[in-house]
Amino acid sequence: DEDEDDDKSYLIDFDTREEYKMVLVIRSDLGMGKGKAAAQCCHATLANYKDLLRTSPMTLRAWEARGQAKVTLKIDSEEEMVQLRAQARSIGLAANCIRDAGRTQIAAGSMTVLAIGPGPVSRVNSVTGKLKLY
Repeated sequence: DEDEDDDKSYLIDFDTREEYKMVLVIRSDLGMGKGKAAAQCCHATLANYKDLLRTSPMTLRAWEARGQAKVTLKIDSEEEMVQLRAQARSIGLAANCIRDAGRTQIAAGSMTVLAIGPGPVSRVNSVTGKLKLY
């Protein structure tokens, strides 16, 4: 499940020649297997894509034209994930947390992955620049 928040008024349709990227922030404290983490990243990518398709198509086109860069990073807690989501949204970036359905490895309702962007690299890095690679 993706975020239930339907208000996407915070999204900005960026107009810049800068490189674009999406960051997928994965909870390392949950001990997800690589396949599970990959599936959750797919859900998160699609959630942000759908938001931007509806509200910020110029941003989406710029990211697609520049190769659809994606980077996976890790985080240690749900609390930290919620803070990052708020920070990303405060500067106009798409940001959705995925909650697991609880059918396999993870407890139902656990936030597993946060997708941020796509957006200009400098803006995305201002939120995620201190995180380590997954």
